[in-house]
Amino acid sequence: MTMRLTLDTLAVLDAIDRKGSFAAAADELHRVPSAVTYAVQKLEEDLSVSLFDRSGHRAILTDAGRELLREGRHLLHAATDLEARVKRVATGYEVELRIAVDDIIPKERLYPVMREFYQEDCGTRLRLLTEVYGGAWDALATGRADLVLGAPGEGPAGGGYSVRPLGTVRWQFMVAPTHPLAAAPEPIPPEQILKYRSIAAADSSRNLPPRTSGLLSGQDVLTVADLRDKIEFQCAGFGVGYLPAHMVRAEVNSGRLLVKQVLEPKPEQQSFIAWRTADNGKSLRWFLNRLKDKTWIEGLLD
Repeated sequence: MTMRLTLDTLAVLDAIDRKGSFAAAADELHRVPSAVTYAVQKLEEDLSVSLFDRSGHRAILTDAGRELLREGRHLLHAATDLEARVKRVATGYEVELRIAVDDIIPKERLYPVMREFYQEDCGTRLRLLTEVYGGAWDALATGRADLVLGAPGEGPAGGGYSVRPLGTVRWQFMVAPTHPLAAAPEPIPPEQILKYRSIAAADSSRNLPPRTSGLLSGQDVLTVADLRDKIEFQCAGFGVGYLPAHMVRAEVNSGRLLVKQVLEPKPEQQSFIAWRTADNGKSLRWFLNRLKDKTWIEGLLD
């Protein structure tokens, strides 16, 4: 089948509509007016429709012309974007960089480095994924992510990835002021905690075995989507559990959560930055270089 529509013809229609006349469009496109007129007439003949109302002094699109141009502009933008992306790939920049962020890192703390990245104007699209517990490692191992931030503990067996320490997470056992354990003598033994429901954030791993943390065997558990939900449900008194100190300062300061000392506290947890060793795109390298800034790194989990 012969394609009657071309990107070049759509560009001609776009220029005429924006400039208001065939002559002005020809000037913008660096063509003689007769070439512009011929391109439109040829398309009208091929499609058997009138694209412009020529009864007045200004070139006005017909209904059919407006519909063609409305959809055609999407094609023009897509073609321009594709052309730019092909050129970027040739220069070593990724079309898309997928970054999995463990929910231990508040997203707003990424704003400064993301603003710097966009100022580079390299054209790489960023895709941010939120993962819970082992989900960050799972995203890297299964190819859902190119870079992970805040991956907890040791990575999966098999290698193929590089790691860099990000920092440590300090966990505190917390309850709502309305919860029965709010008045319990400290340190609270595990057998007393076992009597009450725990709130847990669901591991987002799809292929790797899911991880759990801070749960007692036989304890009733309410599982929620992520740490933000866990914080809110604990504030509401639905259960108890360990929370990262850097994420709940406001809740503790306002009295929505109480820190309780326990007999068997949860140890600090090491978090990592990780990426696939074989990947060498320029946008990934930019982030890895920026993530060497100790001051900024410490702010992610501070």
